[in-house]
Amino acid sequence: MKPAKSGGPADPGYDRADNDDGPDNASRSRRPKRPPTASEQLEELLGYPWPFPGRPPKHDLSTWTVTDDWPDPVPVTEAEIAVFEQWFGDLFDELFGQDM
Repeated sequence: MKPAKSGGPADPGYDRADNDDGPDNASRSRRPKRPPTASEQLEELLGYPWPFPGRPPKHDLSTWTVTDDWPDPVPVTEAEIAVFEQWFGDLFDELFGQDM
């Protein structure tokens, strides 16, 4: 006869509540494990959370530079006009009146 393994029912320090095969844990093991989210995978890969928790830092807009190097007037092709008229024609008619 083999001696009982340590931690088994024959062990005096054995507690049924610690048994992984108990009824509470059996129902948990039947459920499929949820795959990690993309954020969780990235955090595991990088070693720190991303995106950083909390609000993003405020940007100082006074340091931004806007450069307007478009020609005046801005060139627009007939194909671009046709696309805008097709998609936004009803809105343009409402805003500017119908073409006569």
